Amino acid sequence: MTAPAYGYQEIEHTADWELRVWAPDLEGLLEHAARGMYALAGMCLERSKPAQRELELTAEDSESLLVVFLGELLHFIEQDNLAFDEFQIELEGLALRAHLRGSQVQKFDKEIKAVTYHNLQVRQTGHGLQVNIVFDV
Repeated sequence: MTAPAYGYQEIEHTADWELRVWAPDLEGLLEHAARGMYALAGMCLERSKPAQRELELTAEDSESLLVVFLGELLHFIEQDNLAFDEFQIELEGLALRAHLRGSQVQKFDKEIKAVTYHNLQVRQTGHGLQVNIVFDV
């Protein structure tokens, strides 16, 4: 059985949450890291209130870009009660431009406080990119 080209999987972690994410490219890795983060939190969206946001970020490396991107998504939850389920991500080097579509958060099971740099390394594999992300909960 062949693993899907994109995806995420929760990894057992002693105190926090850890997520393994894989995708053929960095755009896909960012999107599936966001989807996985929302899934870990048990995020449910309120479909009656759609919302859109634009996001522009730059970073020095792919690990920093991942942390900043996911951190911005957590900020949208905290400040505006928004989460997203549609991602249009474009990268030019390490400059990200994203068009996000989603809606108000109806509920979530557990709050994620932060995205950490703990053992964070985007790795090239035979099938694309892979990373393990640890979330502070």
